Amino acid sequence: MNIPASTFGGRAADFFLNFTAAKRLPKNIRLMNPYANGEVKEIVKEFYKKYFNDDNKRTLALGINPGRFGGGITGVSFTDPVALEKYCGIQNSFDKKRELSSDFIYSFIAAFGSVKDFYSKFFISALYPLALIKDGLNYNYYDDQRLFAALKPEIIRSIKAQMDFGASKDFVICLGRKNGIYLKKINDENKFFDKIILLDHPRYIMQYKRKSFEKYIDDYLAAFKSCT
Repeated sequence: MNIPASTFGGRAADFFLNFTAAKRLPKNIRLMNPYANGEVKEIVKEFYKKYFNDDNKRTLALGINPGRFGGGITGVSFTDPVALEKYCGIQNSFDKKRELSSDFIYSFIAAFGSVKDFYSKFFISALYPLALIKDGLNYNYYDDQRLFAALKPEIIRSIKAQMDFGASKDFVICLGRKNGIYLKKINDENKFFDKIILLDHPRYIMQYKRKSFEKYIDDYLAAFKSCT
C-alpha cells in the first residue's frame, strides 16, 4: 500500500518505517522496534493512509516512548491491537490484549468525537518513537540519565521530523508531567513550539487515578479543544 510522499501520512510513514535505532544504550536496556515486522509495516501504511492522507496541519500530542503492549506491538502510538481493530478499523493478527494508556486514549477520542475527526486535527506520538525495555518491563527514556544522554540527539531529531510532517508550531500537548520537564528543556534549546500544554499521562491516570477517570477525560477534552 503506497501513500503519497507529499502528504502528512506519507511523511510520517517514511520516518517511522525507516527510523534508525540507537546503537549504544546503557547495560540491560533494550529496544523494541516494531517497524522491522512485516505486518506492522503494512498496518502503519494503512493507518496513515486512512487517517492522514492529506496535507493538513495538526497539533502534536507527545508521550514518553511507546509501551511494549501498545505502540511497541502495533507501530501506532497509544494504540494496542484491540483499539487498532475496534476503533481504527484495521484488522491485525496480534494478541488482543488491552494496554492501559491505549484504553484511556481511545475512551477520550470517543468523547471527543469520531476517530477520523480527531486525527484530522491531532497527531499522537512520543518524544522517542521506540519502546524501551529493562528487566522485561517498560522503561522511560528519562529513568536513567545515561540513557537520556544517549537518546537526546535522537529525540531532537524525532521532534524535528514530526514537525516536518505538518505539525503546528503554536501548541504541543505533552502527556506526562515528568515528560514535560524534559520537553521544556529541549524546547527552550530548540524553540520548536510556542506553548506546551501539560497533561497527566494516560498510564498514570489508569493506574493511580482511575476513580477520577471522567474528570481526566474532561481535562483532556478541554486541553485538546483549546488547540482547535
